[in-house]
Amino acid sequence: MSEAAARQLEDFLQRVPYVRFLGMHAELAGDEMTAVLPFSQHLVGNVMLPALHGGVIGAFLEVTALAQLSVTQGSAKVHKTIDVTIEYLRPGRALTTYARADLRKVGRRIANVHVEAWQEAREQPIAALRGHFLLASD
Repeated sequence: MSEAAARQLEDFLQRVPYVRFLGMHAELAGDEMTAVLPFSQHLVGNVMLPALHGGVIGAFLEVTALAQLSVTQGSAKVHKTIDVTIEYLRPGRALTTYARADLRKVGRRIANVHVEAWQEAREQPIAALRGHFLLASD
């Protein structure tokens, strides 16, 4: 992606306070954005395993979708979430977690987005999100 897309992504990540709490960041490689959630002890929900809190995983997936929309749509505003469905497929262990968003359909007002998160192997996702987002108009 271009230099402008990288700036757009960084601007988005700075505007969302929860991104700092999570400690997440994103990397651009060509036309693909990969969100990265480094493991941190304050993100643990089940200390016996230890496993990431389900809310942390859900928020990470949602922010990944919003970040991808921000980069591809080039909007200065944060898009609004209409609804999301999250599938928890495996426990999120005490490891770095990665996610990629696939924009399934982007219309004039609404976008349909699918996001998958994984840890060690992309073909073994730990969670997935399907969501609808209201596109911000500048």
